Amino acid sequence: MNNFTTYIIYSKTLDKYYIGFTADMVSRLHRHNQKGKGFTGKENDWQLVYKEEFTSKTEAYLREREIKKWKSRKKIIELISS
Repeated sequence: MNNFTTYIIYSKTLDKYYIGFTADMVSRLHRHNQKGKGFTGKENDWQLVYKEEFTSKTEAYLREREIKKWKSRKKIIELISS
């Protein structure tokens, strides 16, 4: 059975959060910390601060979309703190 993870990572340098989903959290976080293109490519201090596990890719994707639609740093911090 595949496990999929919806996750939130944080860069202290940028003081920003990034929301995503993946089937392989370890290698995904490693790729986020390789300086390169994209939103997370500017820095390499991304740390996992929150995750939720799902049994289907669709569930993980829908949860990622739900969190991104909040467009609220305050709600993301509340989720991480809960």
